[in-house]
Amino acid sequence: MLNSNTTDASTREAAEAVPYMLRTRNYYRAMGYQKDFSWPSFDDTPLRPLAVPLADSRITIISTAGPKHWAVESQDQRSVWSADTQALPEAFFTEVAWDKESTHTRDVASYVPHRALRDLADAGVIGALGERMHSVPTRYSERRTLQIDAPQILERCRQDGADAALLTAL
Repeated sequence: MLNSNTTDASTREAAEAVPYMLRTRNYYRAMGYQKDFSWPSFDDTPLRPLAVPLADSRITIISTAGPKHWAVESQDQRSVWSADTQALPEAFFTEVAWDKESTHTRDVASYVPHRALRDLADAGVIGALGERMHSVPTRYSERRTLQIDAPQILERCRQDGADAALLTAL
C-alpha cells in the first residue's frame, strides 16, 4: 500500500506523466501547427452484434502495418493493401512507434495473429480465418480515412465474406 512517504521512482513518474492527448497537442504546437489536432468523434458507430455465432463466423484481420513498399512511398501514395493469409510477408512496414524491446516487425504473429486465428478455427471457436488480411495506411486525415480507406476496407471485407474483423495496430 502506498502512503505519502513513498519515494518509489515509478510512482513519482506516474504522478508526473503527461496525458496522451495533451502530449500530442503540445507536440503539434511545437511543430508549428496553429490549429490543435482534432480527434474524431462519432455519435453513431457502424459496429453491431454478430449476425451469426462466433463459431460460425469468418474473421478477417485489418492492420495498420503494411507492405514493405509503403516505406518508400509518401503517406499520400499509400493505399489499402490486401494479402493472402496463407502467404504473408516475413516482415511488414510501419512508421508507428512500438516497444522495440519486446517485438519487431519480423515477428508478424505479434500483430497479425493469423496462426492463432487458424488454431481457433481448428478448435471451433471461430468459423474460419478469412483468405485475406487487409492493411490500411496510418494517416492523419479523417477525411481520407472516412472517404477513401474505410470504404475500400469495407468493400474488401464484404468480398471476402467476413462476418467480423480483428483490428490490429503496429
